[in-house]
Amino acid sequence: MELNNFIDHTLLAPEATEEQITKLCDEAKNYSFASVCVSSCYTKLCSELLKGTSVNVCTVVGFPLGAMATPAKAFEAKQAVSDGSSEIDMVINIGYLKDKKDNLVLEDIKAVKKACGSAHLKVIIETCLLTEEEKIRACELSVKAGADFVKTSTGFSKSGANVDDVSLMRKTVGENIGVKASGGIRDYKTALAMINAGANRLGCSASVKIVSDAK
Repeated sequence: MELNNFIDHTLLAPEATEEQITKLCDEAKNYSFASVCVSSCYTKLCSELLKGTSVNVCTVVGFPLGAMATPAKAFEAKQAVSDGSSEIDMVINIGYLKDKKDNLVLEDIKAVKKACGSAHLKVIIETCLLTEEEKIRACELSVKAGADFVKTSTGFSKSGANVDDVSLMRKTVGENIGVKASGGIRDYKTALAMINAGANRLGCSASVKIVSDAK
């Protein structure tokens, strides 16, 4: 198993500087990570820095709350793809899900998926805020809307990924949809546990430490 191929090397801190983003991209190239995951203001910079490499640019949309108007999310996704992003990680509208407004959750995801074009869409369901029934429903709606992945967490809420949620998400979406575990994955042991539970992508800021520990 090539662990580096599972990792979205992530820097989403609001105080992230251009120098830090450049370092993120250099590390991603050196370790051949799957992607860098950044805020949309840095999409174009990362696209330029990673041009000609195997590293994708992943951009977060509607982040971290998911409570933006659907047209705003769709526009942000479209702009990110135009700026060079090949992967979009969007946050669902959690309030809509809890209110059982499934049609609105579905339309929200569909609008972003359409805006993505050929870019892959990962749907962040923020598991720490959901009941088991809500997690299952969020995954089912994501699949119905055409998402390529479901993702556990933003890393900005009460807690991040855990193996039980990853296992539940994998069971719910089946084998044809990706599962991304994100939030709180800071060492090799945790990363491996997430993969064994069914994750095929990991969102990590401690990526270099994790792959170094693996060796």
